[in-house]
Amino acid sequence: MKKKYSYIPCLLLSAMTLVQTSCNDFLDREPLSSVTASAYLSSENELATFGAGKYDILPSHKNQSWDLGIFSLDNNSDNQAGTTFNKNFVKGELRVESGSDDDVWDFQGIRDCNYFLATVLPKYEAKKIIGNEANIRHYIGEMYFFRAYLYFLKLQRVGDCPIVTTILTDNYNDLLEANKRQPRNKVGRFILEDLDKAIEMLKDVAPQANRLNKMSARLLKSRVALFEGTWEKYHAGTARVPKGPNWPGEKSDYLKDFTYDANTEISYFLGEAMKEAQIVADAHPLGDYASMFNSYDLSSKKEVLLWRKYDNAQQIQHHVNTYLQDGGGGASGFTRSLVESFLMKNGLPIYATGSTYQGDVTVTKVRQNRDERLVQSMIIPDETLIASPKRIFTQAPILDTDKSKSSTTGYCIRKGLDITTYSINLPSTTACPVFRSAEAYLNYLEADYVLNNRLDAKSIAYWKALRKRAGVDEDFTNTINRTDLSKENDLAVYSGNAPVDATLYNIRRERRCELIAEGFRKMDIYRWRSLDRMKEYHIEGFNLWDEEYKSYVNASGQSLLVVEGDPGVAPDKTNVSRRSVKYLRPMEVRANNIAYKGYNFTTANYLEPIPFNHFRLSTPEKGGDPSTSIIYQNPGWSIEVGSAGNDY
Repeated sequence: MKKKYSYIPCLLLSAMTLVQTSCNDFLDREPLSSVTASAYLSSENELATFGAGKYDILPSHKNQSWDLGIFSLDNNSDNQAGTTFNKNFVKGELRVESGSDDDVWDFQGIRDCNYFLATVLPKYEAKKIIGNEANIRHYIGEMYFFRAYLYFLKLQRVGDCPIVTTILTDNYNDLLEANKRQPRNKVGRFILEDLDKAIEMLKDVAPQANRLNKMSARLLKSRVALFEGTWEKYHAGTARVPKGPNWPGEKSDYLKDFTYDANTEISYFLGEAMKEAQIVADAHPLGDYASMFNSYDLSSKKEVLLWRKYDNAQQIQHHVNTYLQDGGGGASGFTRSLVESFLMKNGLPIYATGSTYQGDVTVTKVRQNRDERLVQSMIIPDETLIASPKRIFTQAPILDTDKSKSSTTGYCIRKGLDITTYSINLPSTTACPVFRSAEAYLNYLEADYVLNNRLDAKSIAYWKALRKRAGVDEDFTNTINRTDLSKENDLAVYSGNAPVDATLYNIRRERRCELIAEGFRKMDIYRWRSLDRMKEYHIEGFNLWDEEYKSYVNASGQSLLVVEGDPGVAPDKTNVSRRSVKYLRPMEVRANNIAYKGYNFTTANYLEPIPFNHFRLSTPEKGGDPSTSIIYQNPGWSIEVGSAGNDY
């Protein structure tokens, strides 16, 4: 491969290396070797092996990892705080990169999918692939799914992007053509088309255990459609949607004939979200909540569409339970904002008269009479960590951001905890759900209300089912009527600078609570455009300074808390924020990070900038002026290396 074409290495046809895995179970082993493709991809088993190498892009507890697995995916959002800050939320921290090591414009994974499809489809049509035809079709469907999934990740990060479906040569003009960005609605439609092909070809039950199936593709299609439909609705009137004011694609000659009707696109995407979500939801009833996250085998869980299996004998393991059984927090913690959003069992917000909320002086009181999803996801003192030998969570959460098992907020994670097996510092094999049908219930409910401004019978039934499982009064209308948006401590009250109505807010609340610690929150607040008002926004944890601070003493009665701002305390030695704000603020420990003064979101950061080298190396004339590049930069950004985005 010639160096001069390094700007889009993923689109070049080079010697293709394929990931080979030892067997067909989902991510059962790490890659063993690479092989050069020549006569490869001519049998059912070879198709299965190629596809197995793509499963690692899906969220799961990674093999042999020492962390909280999927339960840390919401770190650095308004739901969960990790030990570092989110640079996207700090003005000036996200900057244009040179592009030498970036993955923003890297299409390698997509190129692999294109190679597979370009190689396999002609062989399949000519009946030259050895094996069971239904299984062969299934593995082709997997690759359409993975290409759609990878494109969805691109859509979230950069919006408009190239749509490439073929293997490209190193012809400069061909590469320039392939590098042209397409409007995001076209990208969204392309993703749904790929998922339609996946749905058509995937089997209801995969040929091997723990591999994709038809319902997983339907659920992803619902997710993508809801994302794009709501993005285009809430970001309307900005340069982040096609034909919006100062949309950068307007200056591209190749898009001069492009037309866009916002209402048509939004209706299309939301309609598709509803259609696919209903199929999944009606076929997969809800089950027990906690056991989906702390069991070893999820094959009997109808709600779980796809899950990852672990096996000690094959050393396919993780250490999630090590952190959960410690009880300290796994270098993470739920935020006050998230915890306060959970309803009481009687269906009332915590501030409503008659709610029975006990206040937040202690974490034990915070959790009393609350939604079962909070009870099952957040541990409090005196609860069992290990059944045998018996170990109780008696100590106060560790508040030290330098320790891997500390709690950043004082609200400690319990979701996924298995108390039945002793595994402190030993590998665990609890299963990890990847797709579950509850998301379909939520997708349908939200899409229905956003599209139709009302709730149909399906939405009502789905909402009641979610609340019933959570142990919350099923009368959601009472919740809506008792909701005071001015008292909700939640960014999702707003889309842009406008508050949403109480019904839509409670639909968003339901999603937030159902999907706690599963990695959806950042995607949601971006698509809802709920970050416009993130100005001097402070991440807060539990109420430390009314009463909980008394638990932090040593055997001699001396305090273990080194308080930021106290006289004589060195800034790099502090472990908790100052007393003037009673809620722990993990970002206000000076030694912790640059977000000490709070998060301040820049609207340019809704989309990531494309690195400079891609402009420099994609000009109409080789070696030309980067400003003439066939690629256009995202709104609010320049192409200059090191430059920050702007509010616009």
